[in-house]
Amino acid sequence: MALYVMKFGGSSVGDVERMQRVAKRIIEKQDEGHQCVVVVSAMGDTTDDLIDQALMLNPNPSAREMDMLMTTGEQISVAMLSIAIQYQGRESVSFTGWQAGFETEAEHGRARIRNIRPERVLKALGAGQIVVVAGFQGITADGEITTFGRGGSDTTAVALAAAIQADVCEIYTDVDGIYSTDPRIVKCARKLKEISYDEMLELANLGAAVLHPRAVEYAKHNNVKLVVRSSFTYNEGTLVKEEATMEQGAVVSGIAYDKNVARITIRGVNDIPGVLAKMFSELATAKIDVDIIVQSGVMDGKADFSFTVNLEERERALQVIAAIRGELPYEEVTSETDLVKVSIVGAGMVSHPGVAAQMFEAISSQGVSIKMVSTSEIKVSCVIEAGRLNDVVTALHTAYGLDTEEQAFVGGPQDRR
Repeated sequence: MALYVMKFGGSSVGDVERMQRVAKRIIEKQDEGHQCVVVVSAMGDTTDDLIDQALMLNPNPSAREMDMLMTTGEQISVAMLSIAIQYQGRESVSFTGWQAGFETEAEHGRARIRNIRPERVLKALGAGQIVVVAGFQGITADGEITTFGRGGSDTTAVALAAAIQADVCEIYTDVDGIYSTDPRIVKCARKLKEISYDEMLELANLGAAVLHPRAVEYAKHNNVKLVVRSSFTYNEGTLVKEEATMEQGAVVSGIAYDKNVARITIRGVNDIPGVLAKMFSELATAKIDVDIIVQSGVMDGKADFSFTVNLEERERALQVIAAIRGELPYEEVTSETDLVKVSIVGAGMVSHPGVAAQMFEAISSQGVSIKMVSTSEIKVSCVIEAGRLNDVVTALHTAYGLDTEEQAFVGGPQDRR
């Protein structure tokens, strides 16, 4: 007997028929002799619909009330799935996030987990029940309901698996594993049998939508055995683990991209100690994440530098910069959108020189200019014009020998909740 945590995204339980199919799949797992804890997202577009309705009532609703509203979607899902399981002759109980023991910090909309007390979950398992837990939500020490933000149900599943010492945490989604790149762009993308936590974390941070970075971080920190597989097929999935077996000759494991990129350039900044520290401290205080930073040469005591932020944060970042112009004078500030960040990731890059040069050559072969570059031990990222994304990703996929002869894509758009 093994203890499984099984997470199903919103598209997997998007209607009654899919809910029944998921219930059947859970029961099949129990029939194999395993204990099952299931984490579920809201059905289909429920959360988006709730947000749209709230904005019709108030274009600027409070974060607290939005958390109260959005957690109802998952509560509907867990109750309905538990009802479906019971109809098929099995004992089941549903819990909200706080009933399952999730205590969070007091920050609405993107709360982090502080502690998990899974006593009720363990007690229900001991009684032979299938436990269905609402993802994406918890409660503060003061009793305030919170949500975890994008990817919150993935995080719920992995964190719960760690807390109850589950043998496996399975993430069921629209695709049947982790691919070498987006199969919607490259039809011959390769499904990976396994991938390391570090590689998966880089891919998730760089735009791959199958797993959320917080979930991967939690899995790595707690050594949770993580499997990504399809909720629509029984195909073998992808195992995420501490160290993955490297394929013969494979240097790059995957290619990711992020379309939510804006570049901000500040020209004519005084080249004196502490200028950059002040600038980026103000952005950090405003909780604006800065990604790639590039400073150009100094001329006449003035320097130019550029950095990237999430496209949704561009206006706020420009406001922060404008607000401190009196303290940190500059000549002008400009911003650029219609960009995309393309990245290659692979543990094999550490011991193979020339990987970045090969990337630059593949991009230039498409007649595309590279605007910014960022590197780490296992990844290289380039910011390019968005209109050439498909050409560049396809060229990189071929350049690093990742193509397969078979069409790999199974399912629809990836489920990010």
